[in-house]
Amino acid sequence: MTTVLVLNASYERLHYVSLPHAVRMLVRQVAVVEEVAAGRPMGPWPRPKVVRLLRYVAMRWRHRARPPWSRRALLTRDGHTCAYCGARASTVDHVLPRSRGGADSWLNTVAACGRCNHRKRDRTPAEAGMPLLAKPFEPSWEQILTH
Repeated sequence: MTTVLVLNASYERLHYVSLPHAVRMLVRQVAVVEEVAAGRPMGPWPRPKVVRLLRYVAMRWRHRARPPWSRRALLTRDGHTCAYCGARASTVDHVLPRSRGGADSWLNTVAACGRCNHRKRDRTPAEAGMPLLAKPFEPSWEQILTH
């Protein structure tokens, strides 16, 4: 599904939404198209790539020290690159496996390709003989939002 960048009324990057959600924003007249994507128009509007809100939205959530952990944010943090072999990653691997008490946290999870994730199983990287190419870290909001 295509994603559309949403800008605040002040042109600050807010987040990404699905194409149908962006069209609903245009229909409700809460946003305008700022940048057009290639493709068929969506009713009376060109296919949006970037939309801008007409009214400013306070971003209190952005003032938290770090973004909350999520699978999507983790894959974005690691650039969809496997932490073990450098291939395209589509899964999340726990450095300390969940079966041993590992949590879904920024410092315990890395992006991994299906092959490496299956090979590592419920072992630590040292036990599996699979060193990490990149050390897990807590990202900032800017690192997560640069899609």
